[in-house]
Amino acid sequence: MSVSFRSPAEHLFRCTASVGRPLASKTDGSSTAWRPLRLPTPAGSARMGRMSISCSGSGSEVRGLTYKDAGVDIDAGSELVRRIAKMAPGIGGFGGLYPLGDSYLVAGTDGVGTKLKLAFETGIHDTIGIDLVAMSVNDIVTSGAKPLFFLDYFATSNLDVDLAEKVIKGIVHGCQQSDCVLLGGETAEMPDFYAKGEYDLSGFAVGIVEKNKVINGKSIEAGDILIGLPASGVHSNGFSLVRRVLSQSGLSLNDQLQNNNGKSITLGEALMAPTVIYVKQVLDILSEWDVKGIAHITGGGFTDNIPRVFPSGLGAKIFTDSWEIPALFKWLKEAGDIEDSEMRRTFNMGIGMVLVVSKDTAPGILLECQGSSGAYRIGEVVVGEGVQYV
Repeated sequence: MSVSFRSPAEHLFRCTASVGRPLASKTDGSSTAWRPLRLPTPAGSARMGRMSISCSGSGSEVRGLTYKDAGVDIDAGSELVRRIAKMAPGIGGFGGLYPLGDSYLVAGTDGVGTKLKLAFETGIHDTIGIDLVAMSVNDIVTSGAKPLFFLDYFATSNLDVDLAEKVIKGIVHGCQQSDCVLLGGETAEMPDFYAKGEYDLSGFAVGIVEKNKVINGKSIEAGDILIGLPASGVHSNGFSLVRRVLSQSGLSLNDQLQNNNGKSITLGEALMAPTVIYVKQVLDILSEWDVKGIAHITGGGFTDNIPRVFPSGLGAKIFTDSWEIPALFKWLKEAGDIEDSEMRRTFNMGIGMVLVVSKDTAPGILLECQGSSGAYRIGEVVVGEGVQYV
């Protein structure tokens, strides 16, 4: 059960105060606490709801340095989306749209994937909640929607209140960055289901956009420009492959990332950098400029995500020298001996969000972004399917 609360402070207080005792409902039907502990879910009773497949595998012991050999099959995920879409037409976009008067509610759901494994190893738990919020709000803003609220799900074997508080503080910060309300959530204590000291996270966001302002890619045409917004690092996709590379490199998370433009940072710190939340930047751009399509670069990388916003018969040409590939991705490629095509289909390569705009609009957006987080003219729309790299 999920119920609302008035502030993040109340969220944290009630989460902590409710641990270890059952929570009853008031006679008037309102809840006495907002995050009830849930009994373990019986095996085989999992519930599934999908708009798109999030590629975050467990990382098997199979040798090899492709995403599939690391335990994640993007093609299998895409096939499942196609099958689900037969049962629920309209599924497959970055966010799901539900009509409400003159507007649409736009919803998205996601987790953090096996980046959590690195959180356990590094002890960095205060930013993983930002990743959780980012993965959902970045999806729904691709439709032009302003996030309204977020709900989270925190599951663990035995509840460590101090650790859980760190995680939830990150969620609070993520909601502040995206200007939405942390409306509620659920804590599940499931003995023997998770390893000691480990936990899992998921969440969903709901936003709203007026029907006449929905960004759906229908007006995209050949010659339009692709503008890339910088990423902070790997974000929250591809970590099964990241962990395999790290394992075979012989390095530890405490080793320094080399060739990082003179900046000192460990591999652990670089890999745990929280996902950029693009909501405010994108909404600011939309308030001034006409944007035809937006792609969030997550599982599937450039190769699979950019074409998702194009009308049939159009593809993308990416100028690979139009931005500097961050040192972290260069290290992953070299240490893992990963092919370019695999890198581009697994990682964001330093670009976390792509805007599709007309030739006339592009210069103004690029100039405006120079004063903030930066932006790059990374390619253009072409006739034909798929993504070309030149």
